[in-house]
Amino acid sequence: MKQTGTCREKLHFFSNDNNIHNPMTATFFFLQETNDQKLFNIASELLNTEKAYVTRLKLLDQEFYAKLMEEANKGTFPVDVVKNIFSNISSITTFHRDFLLPDLEKRMGEWASTPRIGDILQKLTPFLKMYAEYVKNFDKAMELLKHWTDRSPQFKAIIQDIQSQEACGSLTLQHHMLEPVQRVPRYEMLLKDYLKKLPQDDPDRRDAEKSLEIIATAATHSNSAIRKSENLKKLMEIYEMLGEEEDIVHASNEFIKEGNLLKLAARNASAMERHLFLFNNMLLYCVPKFSLGGPKYTVRTRIGIDGMTVRESNNEDYPFTFQVSGKERTLELQASSEQDKAGWIKAIQETIDIFNQKNESFKNALKDVEEVSVSKAELGKRAPRWIRDNEVTMCMKCKEPFNAITRRRHHCRACGYVVCWKCSDNKVALEYDANKLNKVCKDCYAILKGESVTEGKKKGILEIEAGQFTDSSIMCGFLQYSERSKPWQKVWCVIPETECLVLYLYGAPQDVKAQSTIPLLGYTVEDSARPADPPAAFRLSQSKSVHGFAADSEELKLRWLKVIRVAVLGERPERPQTDGANPGVSDNNNEHEAGTNGT
Repeated sequence: MKQTGTCREKLHFFSNDNNIHNPMTATFFFLQETNDQKLFNIASELLNTEKAYVTRLKLLDQEFYAKLMEEANKGTFPVDVVKNIFSNISSITTFHRDFLLPDLEKRMGEWASTPRIGDILQKLTPFLKMYAEYVKNFDKAMELLKHWTDRSPQFKAIIQDIQSQEACGSLTLQHHMLEPVQRVPRYEMLLKDYLKKLPQDDPDRRDAEKSLEIIATAATHSNSAIRKSENLKKLMEIYEMLGEEEDIVHASNEFIKEGNLLKLAARNASAMERHLFLFNNMLLYCVPKFSLGGPKYTVRTRIGIDGMTVRESNNEDYPFTFQVSGKERTLELQASSEQDKAGWIKAIQETIDIFNQKNESFKNALKDVEEVSVSKAELGKRAPRWIRDNEVTMCMKCKEPFNAITRRRHHCRACGYVVCWKCSDNKVALEYDANKLNKVCKDCYAILKGESVTEGKKKGILEIEAGQFTDSSIMCGFLQYSERSKPWQKVWCVIPETECLVLYLYGAPQDVKAQSTIPLLGYTVEDSARPADPPAAFRLSQSKSVHGFAADSEELKLRWLKVIRVAVLGERPERPQTDGANPGVSDNNNEHEAGTNGT
């Protein structure tokens, strides 16, 4: 068949309905116009996906962001929290809705005369900086979103209300927030496909190749964020499986492996079903819960990877066994097969090796920085080696934990330490930087100014890690807490064995500092309910000081009261007996596993 007409004429020929429905002409077109049609299809897919993307951006900007901001402006929760969660989503929405989408729609309307998209996508490249900001903020946004969903009922209610709408498509806010992160790799994929079909001498090739080069670089950062977001999604799933009581949803936590195993009891020959969750920094040893719709597992022990060992064990009665030993506990476990056993040993050992390697690098880094700091003669005269942000979780000077809002990470330009803003609120001229003023930590400032370095303060009564107490406590667990009619909030309560007359209140089980303490001696215990109190409530009062608490159940409340009523008399309470079935209290992480206890 003889080919006639220019490319533009052929496209016009294809767009004629009569020609499309004519079998002979349709056959002619698909034989002769395959490549042109593929280019048209790619451009059409770009337009269609852009329309859907703009719809989801509007949902984020005009529904989630706008309604949360409206409530925040009433003082229900901080405005800065909402702004930090959604970052620059309004700017991204404006660009795509008012500029890129209209340009694509116009181009597809005139495709017969101007069959190209490279020039339009090149207009996108200067705006990729907006995506860099959004992607960089994504981890912090997920952490803030989770924190305030747990902390504020109003915050949670607004999100749930929007998620229930048909426009959300039964997807969570986290899922929709991932859309901008995924969009840039989508542009990269379509452009690569487009260039494969585009002739070498096509006028659009230069623009398309230039666009791809810039977009591909941005896509690398987005792909990294996607991997992190998938990990955070898995952490959220596990968090819900554990009854939302284990503080595991952090960008620094990485899920490795999970599965069912049998735990071999030390005192008898019984084997009990258990579930393990392996992360990059810990192993959660869990007991299955037989409940409908509620938490699936109760955490019995959290074993740190630091100091952990794993090895095969020889047990004549039970095949496929291995032993995990940590500072907190030693477990003998049975896998379902030789392959399953090998998989667990390999995963745990690799996790240990990676943890030790990072820990050693961190120690070396600290050593390097310390050497620079000790050498006062060189301080400020040569650039230090900076400690990486992800190597520390708290200020290396005051030891306060970092967060996304009030205590962010800063580097001392003299020694390289990662410190908070309070500990880096000094500027001094540094010789290695042409004597320009640079932010430095308080110790380096004192050295460079010729002042004496003040000794660090001694640990206060609150500066004791919750985990240190939890491992040897008379009683510990989550309770709702209210003081002086303030809103109720969930706190981690601990009565340590070493200080059995003091109740410590933490924000979470792994906090390094308590929020407050209550010396129990002399307090009056009241367990009669007030109208405004939640179920299973009780109070501690002394003079004008009144502390309200509420347990998850009456049974749990009675166990707390049994301990507290002894402590307020100045006597040492005994650890209450437990059958290990209640997730609200962890009496002792080192319970023995025998008989009905089944730990």
